[in-house]
Amino acid sequence: MDNVQVALWVVVMLVFLALAFDFMNGFHDAANSIATVVSTGVLKPGQAVLFAAFFNFIAIFVFHLSVAATVGKGIVQPGVVDVHVVFGALIGAITWNILTWYYGIPSSSSHALIGGIVGAVMAKTGAGALVASGILKTVAFIFISPLLGFLLGSLMMLLVAWVFRRATPSRVDSWFRRLQLVSAGAYSLGHGGNDAQKTIGIIWLLLIATGYAAVEDKSPPLWTIVSCYVAIAAGTMFGGWRIVKTMGQRITKLKPVGGFCAETGGAITLFMATMLGIPVSTTHTITGAIVGVGSSRRASAVRWGVAGNIVWAWIFTIPASAFVAAIAYWASLTLF
Repeated sequence: MDNVQVALWVVVMLVFLALAFDFMNGFHDAANSIATVVSTGVLKPGQAVLFAAFFNFIAIFVFHLSVAATVGKGIVQPGVVDVHVVFGALIGAITWNILTWYYGIPSSSSHALIGGIVGAVMAKTGAGALVASGILKTVAFIFISPLLGFLLGSLMMLLVAWVFRRATPSRVDSWFRRLQLVSAGAYSLGHGGNDAQKTIGIIWLLLIATGYAAVEDKSPPLWTIVSCYVAIAAGTMFGGWRIVKTMGQRITKLKPVGGFCAETGGAITLFMATMLGIPVSTTHTITGAIVGVGSSRRASAVRWGVAGNIVWAWIFTIPASAFVAAIAYWASLTLF
């Protein structure tokens, strides 16, 4: 087999590995989209995953590929990336996703991927090849996205409480059982729009590195875009049930009105970040919104110990996935 054939084989393998990560992203993050709507009883789990998967996919028609451009060109200098860097980044991200899924920890697939890219690149050339502005923007939103979700979720809850202050609890519940379908759909749309683009970005990075796409290209090939949206929607359909319980009930008990406010606050945050081209964590965003809704009632309504454990997982995500990615990068040098 000549060098061109070897290169093509490696590229195909890495594309499938990236799509596997994308599928796992949907599987792992399904809880973010459906935990509140399932925990409030508005939809059954089977209905909820189909509902979320549909909106994950149609995000392809809504959002510009600004997040994909950030991941593909704004995290690391494209000339440094090769097949070994991409392999290390994907293995680092997938390993962290599997560990956190197994233990039911709602960590960030997005930051696992960014951490994987950083770790593999540093193993190859050191920190000099990283694009500081892209890294800092992504790291900043580890804190900004949950805080924004918290703020919007709590403000939505206070606003709704004031608007419906004279309505009976049963009437409020009836209204928001319907409205939560709208908010859950919007959140799933934002989830698909931001998260699928991260995998589009790393495949784009791979294609540029191997000569199958040019740095000057305005967007990646169409097949890349469609396959990534299909993969994340398929992953969502299979669901991440271990994490649903943590997100939907262990942090705070939610009613339909609370679910609506959390999802709406989270959706607004995701829409803003995606339009700005910032790869944020849907997990961080919805967790902040759920905590905001719970704390707007009373601080004791939030199980702060559970929320604290989740925050520790957030902090460890980038360094842990970067460490695994560096090892995978060095291992790949002997594999292909």
